[in-house]
Amino acid sequence: MSSTINHLVACLLLSFLAQHGVADEPIWFDEFNGKSLDYSKWECEVNAFGGGNQELQLYTDRPKNIRVEGGKLIIEAHKDKPEITGTSREYSSARIRTKHRGDWQYGRFDIRAKLPRGQGIWPAIWMLPTDDRYGTWASTGEIDIMEYKGQEPKKLHTTIHFGDAWPKNRFTTSTYDLKKGNFADEFHTFSIDWRKEKITWLVDNEPVYSVTEWDSSAAKYPAPFDQPFHLLINLAVGGGFVGNVNESTVFPQKLEVDFVRVYP
Repeated sequence: MSSTINHLVACLLLSFLAQHGVADEPIWFDEFNGKSLDYSKWECEVNAFGGGNQELQLYTDRPKNIRVEGGKLIIEAHKDKPEITGTSREYSSARIRTKHRGDWQYGRFDIRAKLPRGQGIWPAIWMLPTDDRYGTWASTGEIDIMEYKGQEPKKLHTTIHFGDAWPKNRFTTSTYDLKKGNFADEFHTFSIDWRKEKITWLVDNEPVYSVTEWDSSAAKYPAPFDQPFHLLINLAVGGGFVGNVNESTVFPQKLEVDFVRVYP
């Protein structure tokens, strides 16, 4: 009986995807239906020094900060003064990645999530190269599928970083404003369709931005976006992109992810 049900669910999923413009079966996915994070697919980055960019959080692997429940991945930021190896910060959160567990060169990437809201809250879904083929960041590239300022709950930021090592790096960016409601009230699907000479961003399967021009000081076009990249999902607190939190920011803050699906 269970195998029949599973087959039926798979058929319904493929039918839905075909109707919404994604006809291929996923080559990698996580529906977060288990009782804990699948460590064959994800690594928790425990980091006592934030994530750069003047961020204020400490990343942990505690269930308080990262867990799977109710068919969702939960990344939760707290104002709890955590401490790791003698380093203390005011906030805690989590960051995960698929490095060496899921690495892809080109494809479509769909992530369905509900975002938090609050001044200085910074969730991100993004990609980095698995190997530093062209040098240090950002000469080897970065793809931001979705960045978001918690104080602007209707607006998304989509960006690629490329060109040369910091501080000579360059970037191309765009914003998208949700036409109805905001990203903190319900789930939305954030996607990129990444091909050899074009990257297209989509929200709820609707294209919102595309880019075909970038460069690399180390190699010919389409470098640096011609190598395997992996996925990262994190929830940062504060930083140069969003500014600091203030008294209006309520904790805990929660990023919920319904699924991650990768297609060829």
